[in-house]
Amino acid sequence: MMGRQVAQGALFYGFRLDDHVPADHLLRRIDGVLDLGFVREALAASYSASGRPSIDPELMLRMLVGYLFGIRSERRLCEEVHLNLAYRWFCRLDLGDRVPDHSTFSKNRHGRFRACDLHRLLFEQVVARCAAAGLVTGRDLAVDGSTIMADASREKKLKGAVAADELRAGESISRPVAEYLAALDAALPPDPDEPAPVDPTSISPTDPQAALTCKHGPARYAYAINPLLDLDTDCILDVEATPARFAAEVAATRTLVSRAGTRLGIEPESLAADKAYGSGPLLGWLIDRKITPYIPVIDRSRQRDAFFTRDAFRYDREADTYRCPADKPLGYCGTKRANQVRVYRSHVADCAGCELKPRCTVSRKRSITRLVSEDARDAARALAGTDAYVHARRRRKRIERVFGHLKRNLGLRTLKLRGLAGAAEEFSMAAAAYNLQLLARQAAPA
Repeated sequence: MMGRQVAQGALFYGFRLDDHVPADHLLRRIDGVLDLGFVREALAASYSASGRPSIDPELMLRMLVGYLFGIRSERRLCEEVHLNLAYRWFCRLDLGDRVPDHSTFSKNRHGRFRACDLHRLLFEQVVARCAAAGLVTGRDLAVDGSTIMADASREKKLKGAVAADELRAGESISRPVAEYLAALDAALPPDPDEPAPVDPTSISPTDPQAALTCKHGPARYAYAINPLLDLDTDCILDVEATPARFAAEVAATRTLVSRAGTRLGIEPESLAADKAYGSGPLLGWLIDRKITPYIPVIDRSRQRDAFFTRDAFRYDREADTYRCPADKPLGYCGTKRANQVRVYRSHVADCAGCELKPRCTVSRKRSITRLVSEDARDAARALAGTDAYVHARRRRKRIERVFGHLKRNLGLRTLKLRGLAGAAEEFSMAAAAYNLQLLARQAAPA
């Protein structure tokens, strides 16, 4: 006889959430390795000693479990915690407990959480847990940047030269705009030893700190996530948010490596990256810190087709001169481009009667430029082709798999929050979720 299910409400229930979360569930394993005891101490200054008790801040941080499953919308996150028994168990909510409203969640997230950089503290706590579990070796590292689209329309633009004045003149100033204007006011004068920053041609009035990029098709406003990866374990040691500009991504490398040394005590032996990071100043910075750069060198010395390229000139290090193909000297005559480029020139008399001049220059004399960091570039070139270099370049591709996991499995394709601070928050939470999953696999029973 065919049975029929009839819903009958019982007067009493014997129900324990703990009985309905499997022993091998991801959240159960993560709960065993995650310690949020730092939350109350970090937020102590943001709460009054009197008044009505607030929503537990640890509860709101636990609700960010949604990042583990690609849920980044605050409304949907609250709905999922309300419905999902495993989420309720992880958040320490019983069946009768109410889930905080998404508006309360948002206010705390943009207010006191951001004021004390709570999301960054959470990420660092997770990295410390990874280190305790043996997931941090700190020997061979890799760095790269990947574009994440900002929540800003590419159709709305302001000219970069007048954008700040127009934004200040607006009737109301949003939080991302206020952060952008505050960053402009607090900006330090440019370093004379560094290349002058290039002002953007257009700025989004919605998210002015995002950069316009056409890296993946039509131009879009975007940020770049820059992780520092431990190649031995695939653990993300640090992460930095920047506008989607190559110069900003390369500059973030110094921040990541320095911060890993300061906060984690890591002194890496090598760093692998793609050719975009092969600039002389960065290579020199790494070599000065005894970090082997397995990075292809950016080389534009062969861009002249009709004349001898710089490779045809031999550099005499002791005399600090170049020798042309006719063995005539080119002496040092000064620097340019913010003291980054040294210039060497030949003598007019040497070039006047030279048989090779038609293949060398149409000017009265030939000039050669040499970067101040050329010694570091030569050291990086010497590494190319070695077994260690080939092995490091192959291992560097592991960071692409991390980007794929962040975008495909954790839903980090388009940002929900605006401003550089919002991007940093989302990147920190996504990196923490990635590391927690790594920890969970480490803690899984064999």
